[in-house]
Amino acid sequence: MRRAGTMGWGDFWNSAHYIYVNARHRNLHDRLVASDIVRFISSRDAAVLDYGCGEATAAEMVAGCCRSLILCDAAPNIRAHLTSRFSGHAKITVLSPEEVRALPRDSLSVIVVNGLLQYLQKIELKELLAILRLLIRDDGIIIIGDVIPRDRSIFADAAALLGFGFKGGFFIGALYGLVRTFFSTYLILLMERNLHRYDEAEILAILRNAGFVAERRYPNIGHNQGRMTFVAFRLCASPRTAEGPDPIHRKAPEQHDR
Repeated sequence: MRRAGTMGWGDFWNSAHYIYVNARHRNLHDRLVASDIVRFISSRDAAVLDYGCGEATAAEMVAGCCRSLILCDAAPNIRAHLTSRFSGHAKITVLSPEEVRALPRDSLSVIVVNGLLQYLQKIELKELLAILRLLIRDDGIIIIGDVIPRDRSIFADAAALLGFGFKGGFFIGALYGLVRTFFSTYLILLMERNLHRYDEAEILAILRNAGFVAERRYPNIGHNQGRMTFVAFRLCASPRTAEGPDPIHRKAPEQHDR
């Protein structure tokens, strides 16, 4: 096992790992995320970017609901797999983060950043938001999903995984996966580098300072309803000095289907 002190989160995701306990877990997770993303796409003419997409095995579900889909991930091995899988797909393009920065301004209708914030330093998050602000159209939206609240424990996330496994028919696999994770590089990285957590108000303030007006949306993207999803709209004025409407805090439903 490689020592965690010599690697970061980017190295971890570029390596072979066991975040998904088995193929059924991966497939159900990716299909659920894809279906949740689709409900944010209001036009088949939309140009969509999934930034930090991971393996995105259900990307064709999203591509079927828009004009074009760009998949971007910082891990070279993931990009290689995506390029091989979707090389013949007319709507799907695979780009590196550097290539995304070179896209034309105001060229995207929907940008998805799901399950990424916990791995970014705050300076990296600010830099990313500055880039995305240039790329999103005035009438476009940025969806930031699976944000971990400050008071969310790893035990609550483990319980959410077991619940997902029970509903999805891989409960035994989920139990085994949790045990395997306990002895994995992921847990060592988790202890050494931690995951970044945010209060709802903190995320809204960060987005406002970056030139967006945002609101929390329910349900969260994916199975873990203890985490948060936000939708951000670009303000036309400059960041920090912009005057815009206060973010809408929508009341959480008493129960979620997932």
